Amino acid sequence: MSISIVIRAFNEEEHIGRLLFGITQQTVSDPEVILVDSGSTDATLAIAAQYHVKTVHIQPEDFTFGRSLNTGIAASKGDLVVMISAHCYPVYPDWLEKLTEPFTKAEIALSYGKQRGGESNHFSEHQFFRKYFPDNSVMQQAHPYSHNANAAIRRSLWEIHPYDETLTGLEDLAWSSWAMESGYEVAYVAEAEVVHQHNETMRQVYNRYKREAIALKQILPESQFSFGSFLRKWIGNVLYDLNQARWEQVMIKQGFSIIHFRLMQYWGTYRGFHYAGKIDSQLHRAFYYPPEILDVKKPKARPVDPIDYSGKEGE
Repeated sequence: MSISIVIRAFNEEEHIGRLLFGITQQTVSDPEVILVDSGSTDATLAIAAQYHVKTVHIQPEDFTFGRSLNTGIAASKGDLVVMISAHCYPVYPDWLEKLTEPFTKAEIALSYGKQRGGESNHFSEHQFFRKYFPDNSVMQQAHPYSHNANAAIRRSLWEIHPYDETLTGLEDLAWSSWAMESGYEVAYVAEAEVVHQHNETMRQVYNRYKREAIALKQILPESQFSFGSFLRKWIGNVLYDLNQARWEQVMIKQGFSIIHFRLMQYWGTYRGFHYAGKIDSQLHRAFYYPPEILDVKKPKARPVDPIDYSGKEGE
């Protein structure tokens, strides 16, 4: 089966080069690579141009998480479509091989792989990765959880059911839920490991969990997250993380970050569940793009060196 890789990106010059290099080192040779750029103003496109990559563009005013994936998949040709975040990179050269291996079984609709954090990730996010991406693989998962930062799907099933373009997040959960409800299986492959790098401000942490909570309410309208749930989740996870930090002997260094991260995580979740505003393009943009990034007219970086006139003065 042929493989296409779809990468969503916006201003990813710090990370995308490592990802694209990692793809060239895979045991699966020459997969098709599609970059979906959402208006980058840094060197993202210049770096991508150094590799064999097909770039498609989506305008900021049209951006949703599902629409960017649908745009990339529509531009691809592979029987299997792999999705990876631009700020992830594969750990092993058989990442692509292992991630797509479950599709030898006709009942597999989706596979997703292990994620671990980089040096810039918050301490509590490392605990999240360890919980939701364990070291043991599960070839027939009993629940529909998946994560499009490191996942693969069958193109034929996407043609039947594209990603939901109205959601503010969790388009992966919505799609895998549909797949399981349709009689297909979801596989988790621990050997298909990537490093998922985040260097988020606490405001970005809050926004990430708020948008995911808004999306979860769209997917499961009857779901609830009360103020009591917020307190229980916040306190419980803070205590767990602090104990882990004590065991790793980083309590003093990480203590405040743990309390703050978990507060933003669950306060964002609480606010998202109780969001009553309009879900429109402006809301999607607010969650994905940094403040004022679309209003400040910053020129793109040029991959051309200026003329060197040093030593020519007065000639």
